[in-house]
This record gives sequence, C-alpha cells and structure tokens, in this order.
Amino acid sequence: MAGRFLNLFKPLGRILPEIKSPERKVKFNEKIFWTALVLVVFLVMSEVPLYGIGSDISDQFGALRVIFASTRGTLMELGIGPIVTAGLILQLLAGSSLIQCDMGKPEDRGLFTVASKVFSIVLTGVQAGAYIISGMYGTVTDLGVAAIIIFVQLIAAGIVVMLLDELVQKGWGLGSGISLFIMAGVAQNIFWSSFSPSTGLFVGALEQLFANTTPPFTMFDWVVGTQSGIYPSLIGLIATVATFLIIIYLNGVRIELPMSYAGYKGFRSKYPIKLLYVSNLPVIFAAALFANVFFFSQLIWSTSNPTNSNMWLNWLGTYTIPEGGSATPTGGLAYYVTAPHNILSVGADPIRAMVYLGILVAFCAVFSLIWLEVGGLGPSTVAKQLMDSGMQIPGYRRSGRPIEAVLKRYIPVVAVLGGIIVALIAGIGDFFGVFGSGTGILLAVGIVYQYYELLMRERAAEMYPAFRRIIGE
Repeated sequence: MAGRFLNLFKPLGRILPEIKSPERKVKFNEKIFWTALVLVVFLVMSEVPLYGIGSDISDQFGALRVIFASTRGTLMELGIGPIVTAGLILQLLAGSSLIQCDMGKPEDRGLFTVASKVFSIVLTGVQAGAYIISGMYGTVTDLGVAAIIIFVQLIAAGIVVMLLDELVQKGWGLGSGISLFIMAGVAQNIFWSSFSPSTGLFVGALEQLFANTTPPFTMFDWVVGTQSGIYPSLIGLIATVATFLIIIYLNGVRIELPMSYAGYKGFRSKYPIKLLYVSNLPVIFAAALFANVFFFSQLIWSTSNPTNSNMWLNWLGTYTIPEGGSATPTGGLAYYVTAPHNILSVGADPIRAMVYLGILVAFCAVFSLIWLEVGGLGPSTVAKQLMDSGMQIPGYRRSGRPIEAVLKRYIPVVAVLGGIIVALIAGIGDFFGVFGSGTGILLAVGIVYQYYELLMRERAAEMYPAFRRIIGE
C-alpha cells in the first residue's frame, strides 16, 4: 500500500490531464511518427514569443538554458526545469524513505506519477511567479494585466510540456520526452555556436578577428576565448569533439558477470554492468539543484539585497550587473555552484573552479547511490529480476542471496565511480568552454546512445516478434 503522503494525491488523479496508455501494440513506424511530432511541437513552442513582454528583456539564465531546454522570452521560457525539479524532490523523498513508495506495485507507481504532475504544476507556477516578480519582463506595475497573461501562458506551456513527455513515456513514442527535449536543445546550441556568424559566435568570432573592432579582437581571443565568455573559442571546439569521443568510449566500458540458465544446461550468458551504470541522471539532478540555487538566490538578491549589504543573504549569493549585461554572481553559494565558462575564467579564480568541481562530484556520487534504490537498479532488485528470468551464477546454488551478494560487490562501487566520472567530464568540459556546456554535451551523447540502443531493440522486436519475450516486453 502507498504511504499516507502519496494517498493525499489520489483525489487529484481524477482531475489532472492525462495521456492514456495505448491499448494495443504501437508499431515501430507509428512510434517514430509520435516522437517526431512531439519534437516538432516542442521546437515550435521554443519559437513562439510570450504575449505581453518586450523584445529587450535580459537573459539571466543563459548558461542553464541548454540543460533545461528553455528559450528566453518564448513559451518554453521555463523549459523542463519544473518537471525535473519535481522529480528530483520526490525521488529524494522516496530514496530517503521519508515517503513510502513501492515502485514494484502499479498503484504506488500511479500515485507517484500523479504526485510528480502536481509538483510539476506547482513548481511551474512558483517559477513563473518568481520570474514576473523579479522584474525579468519589467516591473509588475508596468506590466499590469500583462503580468497575469504571462503567468497563464507559462502555466499552460508547462502543462503541455508535461503531457508531451507523458505521451512519449506511455508508449506512444520512443524513450523519454525530457531526454528528447534536452538532446534537441543541446544540438541546436552546438549548431549555432559553430555556424552562426549573425550572432557573432564561433564563425562570427573568426570574422571579428579580421574586422576593425573596438577593442580589437586578437588571435588569442579566437583560440582561447575572452574573459566575458561571449565568443566560443577554438579550444572549446576541440574540447567539444574530444568530450564526445570520451563519452562514447565510456558508454561501452562494462564489467560482464558470467551467468547460466538453470533450465538449459551448458547455456552460458553474461550480465553487463556498465561503468556509467546510472547513466547521466546524477548530472541532471545536480544541474537541477544548482539551477534552483542560482534562480532563487538571484530572486532573493533582486528583491531583498540588491546592494549586497545583508551579511546573511550574502552567504546565499551576491551579484553585480555589468553595463548592458544581466546579473552575474560574484560570491556566496550561487557563485560556487555556477561553472566557469572557459580557461580564462578558471585562471582568474581557480579556487572557485575547484570548489565547483568538488561540489559537483560529491552530489553526483550521492545521487548515484540514491538512484540505485529509487530507480530499481539496486543489487537486490537486479538479483530478483535475474532469478525470475531463470538465470544464476555458475558455481553458486540457485538462490537470490548469492547473486545479490556478488552484485553488491560491483553495483554500488560502479554506480559511485560512474557518478564521479560523469561529474568530472561535465565540470572539466565547462572549464574548457565546450559548446553547449559540459553537462549539456554529456547529456546529449548519453541520450543519443540510449536512443540508438532503443531503436535497435525496437527494430529487432518489430522484425522478430519472438524477440520480445527475450527483452521482457
């Protein structure tokens, strides 16, 4: 039975919008169609401007937008941030046993989904209200009725994004809507960073090298980057390619445990434990946590501490607004959970870079362990799955305990090690100024790899129906 906390959401499950699971087997080509349609709707929403805002609004969260698939001043202003944050909160509560939830039971899974929806809508409202109150679109007095219209648009867009994600996850599409949106956002960012002369980015930076600008743009600026981080650099381009190759290689590193089938003597197999066992989820959770620290510290600063004179609030974050720019963290917790954007920024404050990397590594390691139980990837759960499928470890009696004991030697260690590795890749990638941010590249490659495996499995199941029994569909 679900715990008391989740039971509170049972009445809300009847009124919340919901995508019904397909009552038939959805064909592979049909899944491709729905996945493509969801992606098109997302991209269109990313281009539709919010009604009631000016065209000169500042972008205070530029570095975070890639990760959360958000676009400034559009219906996708909040992106997937509220959905990811809601999931993070509930998973932490479930992982720490503060709420009772057995993901093996359909009723608990359903209530957990309802709770996630409610939290997502609430957090969408909170963030939308905070954006308006903080003056991102102008003062509330100047906006007038437009403030309410903007709020309603952001709430409606948040619900649509939630339903698009649910449409894909319920089996109509392939993979996860959130993963699809992240991948699209990162790909778009990398493309524009490489080939957009009109915005003065990488190709445009090369153009600036030969133009008579003030101050002059030098070869050093093109190769290494500028202190402001406006222009992507040649080192950033090289680091982007290198990061892609490293992540692709690490996705193939695994430990293989010998297994045998109890019902078929002499038939041997292997159970793979990937180095990146929990994939890129720890980085998503850490990025969501850091983004919310940055967002709410800036909100508190703009409303209660604009002069950085409150000693206690300064611990949370201090900011400055350069001429013609947006609020930039200069101290406090917000400063140390924001990644330096290139080598020059790391050299200007190496202590900040090391503290940021240390915090990122610590949180990714912790989130990796939490996700083992929340995501059903722990040794006990995997041992039960292997037993149910008729597999055993050669040389051990056919029982769940020996399998679980062997898995406990590997899975927790590999999960933590994988979490640390992805944190180092994401953090160091940011230090070199990779296009799309280190975290963004890590997520994009991991998602593409997952989609490749999913497409191959779906295609095989479509061609050979008997294969579905092997993969458990």
